[in-house]
Amino acid sequence: MLDIRVLKIKMKKVLFALIIFLISSLLVFSQEETKETFGLKIGESIKVDGFLNESAWEKAPEISDFIQFEPERGESASLKTIAKILYDEKFIYFGFLCYDSQPEKIAAQMTKRDADIPNDDSVGVFLDTFHDRRNCYFFITNLLGTQRDGRITENGRTNETTWDGIWKSAGQKTDFGWSAEIAIEFGSLKYEPGKNKTWGINLGRSIPRVLELSFWAGPLESPEKVSQYGVLRGLNLRRAEKRAQIIPHIISKLEEGEKSELEGGIDARYAFSQMVSGNLTINPDFATIEADQEEINLTRFELSLAEKRNFFLEGSEIYQQRIRLFYSRRVSDIYGGVKFYGKSGGYEFSGLSAQTKKDQLDGEDSANFTVLRLKKDIMKSSTIGFLAANKLIGGKNKGTAGIDTSLYFTDTFKFTGQFALSYGDYNNNNIAFFLRPSYDSATFHIHLRYTQLGRRFRDNANEVGFIRDDNRHELDSAVEKTFWLKKWGFDRIKYRSNYNIYWGLDRNLRSWQIDQELSLDLKNKFSLEIEHTQEFKGRDDEFFEKDFRNYETEFELGYNTREWQHAQISYGFGRNFDSDFQLVKGGLNYKITQDFSFQYSLTRVIFDPDPEEETTWIHVIRATNYFTNDLFVKIFYQINSAIDKKNIQVLLVYRFQPPFGFIQLAYQKGTARFGERGAQGHALFLKIAYMF
Repeated sequence: MLDIRVLKIKMKKVLFALIIFLISSLLVFSQEETKETFGLKIGESIKVDGFLNESAWEKAPEISDFIQFEPERGESASLKTIAKILYDEKFIYFGFLCYDSQPEKIAAQMTKRDADIPNDDSVGVFLDTFHDRRNCYFFITNLLGTQRDGRITENGRTNETTWDGIWKSAGQKTDFGWSAEIAIEFGSLKYEPGKNKTWGINLGRSIPRVLELSFWAGPLESPEKVSQYGVLRGLNLRRAEKRAQIIPHIISKLEEGEKSELEGGIDARYAFSQMVSGNLTINPDFATIEADQEEINLTRFELSLAEKRNFFLEGSEIYQQRIRLFYSRRVSDIYGGVKFYGKSGGYEFSGLSAQTKKDQLDGEDSANFTVLRLKKDIMKSSTIGFLAANKLIGGKNKGTAGIDTSLYFTDTFKFTGQFALSYGDYNNNNIAFFLRPSYDSATFHIHLRYTQLGRRFRDNANEVGFIRDDNRHELDSAVEKTFWLKKWGFDRIKYRSNYNIYWGLDRNLRSWQIDQELSLDLKNKFSLEIEHTQEFKGRDDEFFEKDFRNYETEFELGYNTREWQHAQISYGFGRNFDSDFQLVKGGLNYKITQDFSFQYSLTRVIFDPDPEEETTWIHVIRATNYFTNDLFVKIFYQINSAIDKKNIQVLLVYRFQPPFGFIQLAYQKGTARFGERGAQGHALFLKIAYMF
């Protein structure tokens, strides 16, 4: 067994290094000069086609002199970029002229909305509409006009694409490289109307073939560091005219062996002001949502599954916390719900309430889930917040409540913390908290975290939240470093080291884990990653019947992983709870035509011995064909041999009022919960939604 004294010494060294870096950052910290720009207000219309050929673009001030974030932070961008800003009563427009001496190498493969578009040649707009130096919207597009949007919160702590705005985008190949236009509807943004308003802003460009990210405002410690953005001054902004959106839908269902069904529902959005809005949903449709992808779980803890339901997705970034007091996947299908979100006077607030249907599979009665979130801006770019989540079922309340903070003392030195309690069946040993100082620069990260979870905290909290385990005194530390070599055949080298150890509240050692990772990006587009993990799990009354020593070593080879179209394969081996195992994973993203993309992933795990019969093959296929940006077909197919699960979903979508008004035709077979074999027969769904 690993000598615990050695582990403690290593963690003390990490703490000492952290203190040195924090002191250094405070000593050298100075405020960079903030870049400023202006937008030109216009009266003529702009056709968003990517050409920038209207006369208004010629009059708009030029924004240039982009600065590299990587690979050579602080240096001028390797290729010239010019941006311009216009606005009228309805839209704010952004134009980009992207010069490229090798136009034949411009990457333009992504066609799916909210895909990882920076893996293509792309441009981005980041708008801090309250100029609070903490939160912003982002809008990214490529040569094909594909859209990725979302919100960054708490000065980069969260980055989510769950928010969908209403905007237009287009790109065009040119004799000098390529150009792009973006038009964002004011009605989809929250801001304070008035004259001579100031927004925070940054503009960016990605050139993946040389691993380059550059921005107008910089040099940045992180692309999401909103406090380092520039400013857009002199905006004369009126309140957006449209106050309400009503989106009714109908859905019909035909399933093998079942009666045909016809149902309807409604979604409504109302802007109480330009800064506060509310949403209502009645009988929302979750049937056509893509199934959870099967995956291997080498732990004995519950896996966290991604939320895919729009009602819970949009605005979910405000509920994200390290100790997760609200986990929307605890909420089953719902009759309906309401939610609101707003920001005013330095306060950000949100709430959600939903009534579930009776869960036929689990036999749980209808329940009400209610969540409230409040955050207050403090200092230059910091926040303090409160969250409460409650489940009311059978006349009894169960849930969580707590406070949290993110404190930025400099652009690199941050402290985060949280204090929470849970309530319900157990009213003692139900407290949890963590403290985490960290240092983050463009190429270096170090942190030390202490967490304590009471013995009964999880029992109550998992009625509404997600807590894998409790009864912990936990220490966690990590060091990460990126080296940009650009010589000897290497582009980039990354190293990561993580140490974790925790004891029960009775001071008995329960677990330790050491992770080491080294990744290499080569100039010939190949990449190599090596990971090694050693861990100890001590005997307890719930998860582990005796002491275990587990380990895993994994090698991964990739080609062109800096772009969407790539391939990778990995081989791992080790020992897991007294079974030897081998793990093979592979993946391929391939653009068959300009409009048809294909993704395949393979996971093969073999256990020896295998008393639980967990040896399995998992195959996952995704294919998408875009006839236009708003007419497309998607295919999802997966197999998990261990549970004999075969699941297929085909979805044809026409968005005649993007993104909310559409017609969907879906085919499904074998859809079921994660980790369960599907009994669903052939099923057809037709859904129509219209936005008023």
